[in-house]
Amino acid sequence: MTAGTGKRLAALSLTAALTLTACGSRGSLEPELMITEPEEKRTVTLFSPMEKTDPDAENTARSAADKTIAMAEEALGLQVDYITYTAENYREKSYDDVALDRVRNRMDDLYLLNPDVMRTLGDEGLLMDLSDLPCAANLREVVKTANTVNGRLVAIPQEVVAYGLFVNRDLFDQCGLALPETPEDFLECCRVFQEKGFDTPVGANRWWLETFVFAQAYAELYNGGHTEAEIEALNRGEARYSDYMRPGFEFLQTLIDRGYIDREKAAVSEAIEGEGADFLAQKTPIVMAYWGAANTATAYGNPDFNLEVTGFPSSRGRMPVISMTGFAIGEGSAHAEDAMRVLEVILSDEALQLYAETNQVISPSKNVQVDCIPALRPLRDRIRENVYVLGTNASLNVEQWGNTCLIVRELLNGATVDECMARFDALQDAALSSYSQRG
Repeated sequence: MTAGTGKRLAALSLTAALTLTACGSRGSLEPELMITEPEEKRTVTLFSPMEKTDPDAENTARSAADKTIAMAEEALGLQVDYITYTAENYREKSYDDVALDRVRNRMDDLYLLNPDVMRTLGDEGLLMDLSDLPCAANLREVVKTANTVNGRLVAIPQEVVAYGLFVNRDLFDQCGLALPETPEDFLECCRVFQEKGFDTPVGANRWWLETFVFAQAYAELYNGGHTEAEIEALNRGEARYSDYMRPGFEFLQTLIDRGYIDREKAAVSEAIEGEGADFLAQKTPIVMAYWGAANTATAYGNPDFNLEVTGFPSSRGRMPVISMTGFAIGEGSAHAEDAMRVLEVILSDEALQLYAETNQVISPSKNVQVDCIPALRPLRDRIRENVYVLGTNASLNVEQWGNTCLIVRELLNGATVDECMARFDALQDAALSSYSQRG
């Protein structure tokens, strides 16, 4: 979503009903006209990158969301109108830019937002606190952490998106290799694969190499028992993002220098499109992708080999990287009360169970568990053990996913690690200056 762009805003299901009924006495020379006032249809508007679709459509992510929206419409006797922003090229406003404008101008009721937008709007006091929703008590701690700004729960997702290493287990076994736990293990696996004739052991694209960085940067922060204190230190400037990020960037530079990834190809490749064919053809033993890519035959869900999905190498072993978007309500929205009721329905355990079963994804509710394919169980098990890092976290004063992605691209295009760290320092200094001025 962060990279989504376009220029067409479309209201997809706006309707109006007006009924005029004429009736009169048969014996009357002049019929008596009775005008029935139309019953006003209650509506809630949702700004989202997803249009409303046929529930049986092939896009399961959309159909799952639509099914929960339909539950709310039926239960509450109202209608949810989708407002969407359609991506067409990279020169128009991004989805995030449009979302900021629409929330600030109170144009809609519900919004599906990325964490950086949540952070900005939460700081501006433009998003309602969702802490009192019944579903909030059922949320996993990771969800609360990622969507809390200044002590307020400003957004709640329908799923937790987990990223991991997708590996050809058959090739690992043939080369006598165990799945890597640490960065050093990973480099050794790449060395062996290259010796065995796999010129480029890691298939990469311009979007997801930051997952390696997050796993190494924040393994201790999120799993060392001092998460809140470390985040506060970063937000106050007492700790530097660049110090956290440096090991991951140095690791990526080593992968580039040793030819374990193709720098030039990665810099221009779209996710899955660039590396997917070689992975499925067993020319590349390792790629990185999100949970759902293992569930669909159009990506990696139907390979001719033993697929396994595990965490990224870190000082604490194989580490899942988690991201999420979230539903939010604009402060002062025209239909805030009804919007809250919609969220009560679509984020209830009943609706989240339907959503998770349809998409076979990780639910934000700790009460909702769904089975997964065997390939995903190593990643699922780590998350169930509460072992993970967040790639998106609205409680940090510097947006993580998008900024890290862009700075990794600078590395791919020839920037040095020191230059990349200077970019993080500049972002942190700008955030500190901004918050100081507000204070």
